[in-house]
Amino acid sequence: MSLKKESRTDVQFHLAALRGDCDRLRQLLDTGKVHIDSRDRDGTTPLILSAAMGHTECVQELLAQGADPACCRTTGTTALFFAAQGGFLDIARLLLDAGAAIDAPSTDGGTPLFVACQCGHLPVVEELIQRGANVNSCMKDKATPLFIAAQNGHEEVCLCLLANGAGVDMARLDRATPLWIAAQCGHQRVARALLAAGARVDMHRQDGATPLFKAAHKGHATVVQELLKYNPNLGLLPNGQSALHGAAMFGQLSCVRLLARRSNLSLRNSQGLNALQVAAHAGKKDIVAYLSSHT
Repeated sequence: MSLKKESRTDVQFHLAALRGDCDRLRQLLDTGKVHIDSRDRDGTTPLILSAAMGHTECVQELLAQGADPACCRTTGTTALFFAAQGGFLDIARLLLDAGAAIDAPSTDGGTPLFVACQCGHLPVVEELIQRGANVNSCMKDKATPLFIAAQNGHEEVCLCLLANGAGVDMARLDRATPLWIAAQCGHQRVARALLAAGARVDMHRQDGATPLFKAAHKGHATVVQELLKYNPNLGLLPNGQSALHGAAMFGQLSCVRLLARRSNLSLRNSQGLNALQVAAHAGKKDIVAYLSSHT
């Protein structure tokens, strides 16, 4: 996209939109010297700026005077994208009523629904879904809105997506699922919701690590407890380790305690070491002491 250099009046127009100065916006439009969809060097229009900053009156005025809600920045992001990102429900409704494309993607594939899910703006998520947003759209790395919501710990958003048909086990290109990312990030309530919705407990990332392994090695004991309710694999995983080995290696005593009760303490990893030996090699003395007393 080739963008012409902004005039001084264009700059003033953009500044008024950014600041939410609706009177100045009207004055500049009345001069006839600015185009309603004038763009800066990044392709940003006054409508995009006002939407991003939550200036509802300016958005109303710009739309009334013919601003195009389809205009996007060089990144592909639209006014609706930024309204969703900011959680500005009234502005999102105005833009949708004006014909904004609900699933218009950015260059990385992210849609307004993605950023609303990422930021945990449930009312915007509900509005977008009600208006037909694709709950199973994918970014270039195949991450879905549910994956993004799970990654950021937004339980209510996850529940909303699941209730509206989101695929619970749709995986990213590296085969990480929403449950996997929730486990890695320590989001217990999200993990519980995903498991209740039927998420497969042992789906592993391409490196062979399962949700239980990630939760254990990160020390997320509450997530480990949730996963253990669903009889996960406690044996050797495709990565050559067990969840207990992972917890022992990284000194996660609370997780070791939970896992040791149900695991085979003599199980050897792909290097021929049991969990006690792994802890010893890693210098985790508290783990060594605990496992020694339970062997």
